[in-house]
Amino acid sequence: MSTPMTWGTPQPERADAARNRQVLLATARDLLAEVGADCLTMDLLAERSGLGKGTVFRRFGSRAGIFQALLDDSERELQQRVLSGPPPLGPGAPPVDRIIAYGTARVRFLADHHAVARATLDGRGAGGGRAGEGRSGERRRPPLTEIHLRVLLREVDLPGADVEVLAGQLAYALDGPLLFQLFAGPELEGPEPTARFEAGWRDLVERVCGVPGA
Repeated sequence: MSTPMTWGTPQPERADAARNRQVLLATARDLLAEVGADCLTMDLLAERSGLGKGTVFRRFGSRAGIFQALLDDSERELQQRVLSGPPPLGPGAPPVDRIIAYGTARVRFLADHHAVARATLDGRGAGGGRAGEGRSGERRRPPLTEIHLRVLLREVDLPGADVEVLAGQLAYALDGPLLFQLFAGPELEGPEPTARFEAGWRDLVERVCGVPGA
């Protein structure tokens, strides 16, 4: 059985900050449906929400930050299913099954939110920072996908494997390249592009984890 896992408790927000966050996220969702991702800007969000530009910039930092906040908010339901939902995505299944289930759920999540997910990449690395770094160049904490995969990989019998590196490599397969390729490119044309990613993820995990017959 997989080890129980927690991803930490968010820092408490002041009441006014929490209220502003909810207003901004709700307004951003409305604008996304109304004008699309390409036209959703910091200035438009400030104008439509009735909050000052300073408030919007402090909350999100950049236009890409708006979309990252929207994506993070939508991802909470997926995280809850991972933490306490039924197996194999939730606890109670063998680790390899959970890794496969997580990747499948992540692919479907990104497919459902691909416009927002792509927009989070706008301006990445601006201000001298690289991918994986904050605006001031500080290193961000590992993404939740990487943490989850690391925990599960430690339960798989992988003699000699560098689990830290392997978890990061598998996490990248569910993040960067997927965002650029999902529903794009002639090599993925067809009625079910997500099914190909799901099958590819299963094949990758089974081969890495030494599943017989893989």
